[in-house]
Amino acid sequence: MKIGFYGATRQVTGSMFLLEFENDFRLLIDCGLDFDKNRDKNQNKRLFEFEASMINAVVLTHAHLDHSGNLPNLLKEGFEGKVYSTHATFDLCDILLRDSASLNKKAYDRFKKAQFKPKKKIISLDPYALYFEKDVERTLDHFQTIDPDKKIKINDSIYLTFHTAGHLLGAAHVEVEFEENGQKKTMGFSGDIGRKNYPLLQDPVNLPASLDYLVCESTYGNREHSDMESPEEVLKKIIHETCVEKSGRLVIPAFSIGRTQALLYTLHKLSERGDLPEIKVFTDSPLAMKSTKIYEYYTSWLNEEARAFKKENEFLFDFDNLIYLASTEESRALNNHTEPCIIISSSGMVDGGRVTQHVLANITNPYCTIMIIGYCTPGTLGYDLIKGRKMVYHNGRSYPVEANIFVTDVFSGHGDLNDLKSFVQNQSKDSLKQIFLVHGEQKAMDDFKVSLEAEGYDQVVIPEKYQEFEI
Repeated sequence: MKIGFYGATRQVTGSMFLLEFENDFRLLIDCGLDFDKNRDKNQNKRLFEFEASMINAVVLTHAHLDHSGNLPNLLKEGFEGKVYSTHATFDLCDILLRDSASLNKKAYDRFKKAQFKPKKKIISLDPYALYFEKDVERTLDHFQTIDPDKKIKINDSIYLTFHTAGHLLGAAHVEVEFEENGQKKTMGFSGDIGRKNYPLLQDPVNLPASLDYLVCESTYGNREHSDMESPEEVLKKIIHETCVEKSGRLVIPAFSIGRTQALLYTLHKLSERGDLPEIKVFTDSPLAMKSTKIYEYYTSWLNEEARAFKKENEFLFDFDNLIYLASTEESRALNNHTEPCIIISSSGMVDGGRVTQHVLANITNPYCTIMIIGYCTPGTLGYDLIKGRKMVYHNGRSYPVEANIFVTDVFSGHGDLNDLKSFVQNQSKDSLKQIFLVHGEQKAMDDFKVSLEAEGYDQVVIPEKYQEFEI
């Protein structure tokens, strides 16, 4: 069997790993979009460095677009097989891929208009790499959902099992069992490993301690979570400092799926405890509205605390002074809101979306706090804020940073170094033949490799993009 690494190699985004078995069955693990702003745009003119029509099946670890967002393109290129996922991953992919298609349509329309206005700024766009609503509809028809911990047969000699990964509703580790030349082997894919005691989600479980090969993410491969306080205490403190003491506004860039729900749930808990001031909380993301309903629907998939909270309070997320904004007009009107408030909007990296307008409208306001709660890719505005830039740039304009920038990892959905090491250490050093590190920045991968080798795992490899291995 051969494994090829076609994404998330020495970077965090674009997960895509191809298994080619001796019986000519080809299984693709994840099919994500690459959001790395600093990558060489001319490096790869093809959508895929393999023949899409030769892929027999796809397995999705979870719904985030850096793991699922290239699926419609895979079908455009000729893929005709099944896409295996958990039920919740399918429902989240439904809204995420449709949202992505909608953004593609807007980008394409701007591109077409620019062709007739040569004096305007040239818009760089590859229309061939875009997919639209009809492509998403066709993609969703190929999904087959399965329950976690249920082994299914996808080929005469290949079995698939999902195991709860935390990180996001429906997220899973993947266990692939196969037989070749009379030998049974098992390969595991971590997907994105969640953290323990995260709001709403169940704790991640380990893959069975009998793997022959492991592909492991390394996002936090060289750091531990720095904020040891509870999400409630962190949020309560920054709200009091910003909205009560300064009478200012708190702007929180947050991904619409996962982080926004964790924030709203935590705010609801503060509200029930009487620890949330009488201020408006604006959730400015239509996608967040849709995904919040999915989280409510899958209550049985959440952790025990969340299930008990919903039973007692009827809803997970709805509380006094929470306002969902649907239209762009309502979003822009927030600029005229003069009272202390909280604004939660996407994207989490401040890389497009409605949150960009909120950040830029408030970045010169010393009474505003911009709270960064997750990983931001280099090249994004969020990354510049995390790095403490005193001046940021957007669309040719410069903005002095006078707002308070508060960075916390208490809402990060990724396990830290200790979680990653624990995940790997569940595997026997004697039986595990190879560990492949993916989905991390180069330094994080290098350091994680050193950490694992110090624990006696001397079979660690950091693949390069498009590199293949015979196993």
